[in-house]
Parts: sequence; structure tokens; C-alpha cells
Amino acid sequence: MKKLILPVLIVIHSFALFAQQAKKRVVPNAAQLEWAAAETGAIIHFDLINYVPGYNWRNWGTHPPATVFNPSKLDTDQWVRAAKAAGATYVVLVAKHCSGFSLWPTGAHPYSVKNTPWKNGKGDIVKDFIASCKKYHVKPGIYASASANGYCYVDNPGLVQKGAPFTQAQYNDIVIKQLTELWTHYGKLFEIWFDGGVLPVEKGGPPVAALLKKLQPDAVVFQGPVKAKNLVRWVGNEEGTAPYPNWSTSDTTTSATGTIKVNDMHGDPDGAIWCPGEADFPLRTGWQGGWFWKAEGQKMLSLQQLLKAYNTSVGRNANMLLGIVVDTSGLVPAEDVERLTEFGKAVKERFAHPVFTGKVKGTGTQLTIAPKPVAVNCIVLQEDIAQGERIRHYAVDAWVNNDWKQIAEGISIGHKRIQEFETVHTTKIRWRVTESVAQPVIKNMALYHIKM
Repeated sequence: MKKLILPVLIVIHSFALFAQQAKKRVVPNAAQLEWAAAETGAIIHFDLINYVPGYNWRNWGTHPPATVFNPSKLDTDQWVRAAKAAGATYVVLVAKHCSGFSLWPTGAHPYSVKNTPWKNGKGDIVKDFIASCKKYHVKPGIYASASANGYCYVDNPGLVQKGAPFTQAQYNDIVIKQLTELWTHYGKLFEIWFDGGVLPVEKGGPPVAALLKKLQPDAVVFQGPVKAKNLVRWVGNEEGTAPYPNWSTSDTTTSATGTIKVNDMHGDPDGAIWCPGEADFPLRTGWQGGWFWKAEGQKMLSLQQLLKAYNTSVGRNANMLLGIVVDTSGLVPAEDVERLTEFGKAVKERFAHPVFTGKVKGTGTQLTIAPKPVAVNCIVLQEDIAQGERIRHYAVDAWVNNDWKQIAEGISIGHKRIQEFETVHTTKIRWRVTESVAQPVIKNMALYHIKM
């Protein structure tokens, strides 16, 4: 089947639709455009808690010794291959989680891989990970939470607790030193993750925004300092479900830790900043939320659950970030690799080919597709978000029994909207813009018949 390519512009005749056109529209920058096009990513968790499952990082002073960390088969190539098999075009490594243990030989403190039996303290997992990303042509990202650190007695949102071995000023210096290491030693990063946000300077936090601007100005930043220019935000849950409608614009970024579900995270269609949503969720469920591996007490999401999450993340104008675990041997478990591969293959098969060919024409606020007789149950829409999010409401009609029948409607589209509906047999499909704040600019539209 031929892929449908639509005209870049839809000619609009109704000036009433564009009452707000005079208002300057917020648009993404180059980094945010590249990030939206990436669509699917993965995030990899591996920490001391894998070796000491009973450890609670908030029990200050009880952190396990670094010597428990000894993954005998660690292979970052295998991690990245597993992520890529799932369709990930970028991968974020959790270089330091809440324990404070660092997967690179940091000079900020001794709690890192340099004081472990693994490679006799000479290893650097971040370095290996970056090399694997380059090898497999995957964009690299780094998670290094500044808001929580068991080793330093620091709790959200980055405040040193009573009895800590470090003052707030000393901890701020540790944060800046570690981020400087991560942002200078390993090359250009695609995404930088701040779980729980960053404590602002005016509230006693470290000057992260200035460092980011200096060292990694092109990286997209999840829940980063509000002064960062390439922001993305959390969608409010760790279930792979973006709210709908889901706008790429907002008036603020987010600073939640993910431990509490937050509703009403739709963004704002008239928001002041471009700050699209990223939907993170783990492949597993159960212990530690499924983010970290444990031999027992976890379940894996089914293929159907993963496909649903794809539709409610990528299909709702958000990027999907799928959590992958590493076991104590240093590998992604074989059963996880199998499910990731199955999922990546299923997505490709679903959306590889539209179910129609034919001419497309735009008349005013609508597009009509006239293929041969087909059965359809899914439409994929994409705005040219370089021009901003302009469409506020749309409808889809099918020609059934010599008349138009509405089969779907929606609000936000953004980079991508995947919408399923009851199967209809038709010879014509009509897509209508019923509300817009400026002239709609459609990048792509395609119809599919998906086996449910």
C-alpha cells in the first residue's frame, strides 16, 4: 500500500474559527521537535537495592556498603539491544537513584562503582552505556536525581535532613560536581532526567539551570529547572497513560516524584511555554513499583497492556518511556527481552501500512479520502507542531449507506493522535476541523484496520 502524504496546508475559509489567531502561538524549539519525533524511549534502573532488597534509603545511615555491588555478567550492549528491540530510539540510564550510589567513578564521594569488586573498582557503567548507545545508533540520556540521596541524608525536594554528614551547601557542591562529571565526560546527551524536580536556588538549592545552559544546552530536560529551555513534563502517573486531551503547552513544568498519582495534568492549550508530556512506566509491576529487578514478587505486563500503553502515550501526544530492569548478574532478564521484542514487532506490524490508497483533497476545514472499499477502525493524525498546536476540536466521518456517519471526534492532536473506533466499511472518510485557533497545518493522516 502507498503511504498517504497530505498537502502541507489546509485552506481555511471561516475567519470565525481563528478568533485567537492574533495571539502569538507557542512553538517547540529544535530540540523539542527532535524529541517528539523520537516517540518511544526506555529507562534502565540498576542499583544496590537489587542486591539488598530490604534497604530503605530513607533510613539514614543504613545504606549498604558499595562492596555488595558485583554484577558478574554486566553487558550494556545487551541492555541497549533490548530497548531497541522494543522500538526505543532513545534510552535513559539511571546513573544515580535514591540510594546515592553512583554507577560511574564519581570524585564527589566514595559511594560509587570505584569502591566495588566489579572490575576491581576500575569500571564505569555510564561510559559503557554511552558507548553502547553509539554502537546501536540510539540517543543516550542520563537520570541523576538531585532531589533524593540516601547516602547524603537528602530527601525530596533536595533538602539535607537532620543528622546528615553534609551541610546543605556541601550537598549542593556534590550535586554540581556530579552533574558536571556526567555532563562533560560522556558527550552530548539527548535527555536529562530530574526525578522530583530541582530545588530552586532561591530556596537553597544548587545552581543547576546555569550549569545546564553551559554544559548541555541542547538536551531535553524532564522536570528540570523552570529556567531550562528544552523542558518536558510528567503526565501524572506511571502507567503509560497520558490524560486526554494532552496539550504540549503549559504554564509550568512538573516536580512530582511519581510516588503519588496526580490528576489534571492535561497541560494548557494557551500555556506560556512548550513543555510536552512524557509517560514513563515499568515493564514489570510489584516490588519497588516494578522499576528494579527482583527474582520474585513481580509480574510482567502483557503484550496487550503494552500496546494499550502505546496508544495512550504516543497516541495521545506524549512520548512513551518504558522502564527496563537489570538483574543482579548485570543483564536484562531473558523473559523481559522476549516481551520487549514481541512488543516492538507488534507496533511495527500494526502501523507499517495504511489500509487504503487514493487521492486526498482539502476543502475548507476538511479533508476527504476516497479509497477503494475498505474496513477501517483506526485513524492516525499528526499536526505540524513546528507551527504550534492549532486544532482544538475535530471529527471523523465515514460514508455509510450513501450518507456521512460520524465515527470519531477528538480535541488535541499535537505530534500524534492514535484513535481507535468500531470497524466501519466505507468508500470515503472525511476529517473535519470544527474548532481552531489558527490555520490548521496537518503533517500526516492515515487509516488502518487493526486486529484487536
